[in-house]
Amino acid sequence: MSRFLLVSLPLSGHVNPIAAVADELRARGHEVAWAGSESFLRPVLGPDATIYPIPLRLHRGQGDLGAAAIRSRWAGYVVPHARYTLDAIDRAAREFRPDVLGVDQHAVAGALVAHRHGLPWASLAPTSMELGRPYRQALPAVESWIHAHLDGLWRHAGLPGDPPHDLRFSPYLVISFSSAALARPDLPDHRGRRLALVGACVGARRAGPEFPVGLLDPGRRHVLVTVGTLAMDHAEAFYQRMVAALAPLHDRLQAIVVTPDGTLPGPVPPHVLPTPRIALPQLLPHLDAVVSHGGLNTVCETLSHGIPLVVAPVKDDQGINAAQVAAAGAGRRVSFFRSRPDELRAALLDVLDEPAYRAAAARVRTSLEAAGGAAAAADHLADLAAAGGRP
Repeated sequence: MSRFLLVSLPLSGHVNPIAAVADELRARGHEVAWAGSESFLRPVLGPDATIYPIPLRLHRGQGDLGAAAIRSRWAGYVVPHARYTLDAIDRAAREFRPDVLGVDQHAVAGALVAHRHGLPWASLAPTSMELGRPYRQALPAVESWIHAHLDGLWRHAGLPGDPPHDLRFSPYLVISFSSAALARPDLPDHRGRRLALVGACVGARRAGPEFPVGLLDPGRRHVLVTVGTLAMDHAEAFYQRMVAALAPLHDRLQAIVVTPDGTLPGPVPPHVLPTPRIALPQLLPHLDAVVSHGGLNTVCETLSHGIPLVVAPVKDDQGINAAQVAAAGAGRRVSFFRSRPDELRAALLDVLDEPAYRAAAARVRTSLEAAGGAAAAADHLADLAAAGGRP
């Protein structure tokens, strides 16, 4: 059996699919440890997980948009997080002595530690942002700016010369939690490295209570509205418009709306059910459509149940994911900031009432299932360990 050290940012959409892979590896008898925030990881991973603790570092600039979001993600989070966590991840590697590291693409310190110790490592891509490399053609100056940051982190880690490759992409293995039906047309040349699209990786959600599905009326259709954890600075106006869009539909559907405190601004009609959190896999079998910001985890988990989406992207890779959903025919893209209530209502009714959207979502579901999920990801990681670090 092999030993795997996993490194992820403390963000739910990043940790949840990796945690499903960790559960699969442990079920096969492998040893798995995490290097990360104990306060964040423990509720997600459960009491039996081995965690080498790193103090939690918050993401500054979460409310930034557009070019400012790119700057804050790298200069305000990815780079400081790598510097902040490097020594602790290095200690975890020395103490745990892994055979392979599994590294979130934005947790660059994990890649640096793998190079320090000569360990094979896999890049784990829980978003589409780095995988699609959207800046190479459209914004080459941004791509160069990111590489300058990666070069600086390489020097900060005391490694010799220049990085031998782009640190966002392991030369051994890159695992994406998507499938060919969504991502393949958007993927650039990865120059011969192993690229595995494993589909949605869904595991146990240990944190938080389950939604009381007994509140759902079997005589009506059910819709989930969620904008994730990083868009809450902009969510209030969108939720106001979304509630207005839903208001006339009381005889047709119920809507579960996820908000941090379980409340919504203004008068809320009784068929709109606010909740502070959900375990998405538990709720998906009861849903007919999802209105989402377009995080890759939400998109793929929803489509793995053949459920169509209305996607209102806010920033980062969400526009990429929204375009992929629309291109696959599995949903509609709307504007998070500009769509009026009547436009939001029309898009939602379209995906609910037009059979073509559900048929396309079913085709994507087939692709996601064929990709293999957590079992396929575990296979790839186990193969890497068995190969002894040969790319």
